[in-house]
Amino acid sequence: MTLLLLIFAYLLGSVPTGVILTRAFSEVDPRTQGSKNIGATNIYRTAGKKLGVLTLVGDILKGLIPVVIAKAVLDSHFWIAAVALTAFLGHLYPIFLKFKGGKGIATGLGAFLALAALPAFLSFLVFAAVVYRSRYISLGSLIAATAFPLFLALLNPHHIYIPFAIVIGLFIFWRHRENIQRLMAGKENKFGAKKIIPGV
Repeated sequence: MTLLLLIFAYLLGSVPTGVILTRAFSEVDPRTQGSKNIGATNIYRTAGKKLGVLTLVGDILKGLIPVVIAKAVLDSHFWIAAVALTAFLGHLYPIFLKFKGGKGIATGLGAFLALAALPAFLSFLVFAAVVYRSRYISLGSLIAATAFPLFLALLNPHHIYIPFAIVIGLFIFWRHRENIQRLMAGKENKFGAKKIIPGV
């Protein structure tokens, strides 16, 4: 059962929500436009608000669903956390897109919500506050990924989740390395900006 759940989590995480939606409802290929990322932010910028929101919801569900199932059928918190990590890695390295995926924020949020709802919700509030003040989605994502393991340590009794949350956070930082460089150079796109830097 554990092995089947890990396989299911990876395959569900690999489903390229944004690519499927843009192929079905627009002429946009997010892999060749904007930041060339398949995540909700790039879909929002290149294909419109509606598809961006639907991509966000779909990517959240990719992380949430397998962890909810794992919590219902498994009695090992280690393997429940492993299912969360596997779903997240499926989004980053999807088998359906030759292992070229997104940055994992929405799928990570879905997995975190299923693992520990209160720490995940507080991390989301941190994300929202940072984006509201700075208008940088990437900065909010990085700070929220840092905050989640801290909230876990303070508010959740299952400390076995903490190493998995740290690993997910490290992957998020790695996938945002170009964003970090642009943030430091003052060249990162702000959310809602009318002028978009090509390729960012």
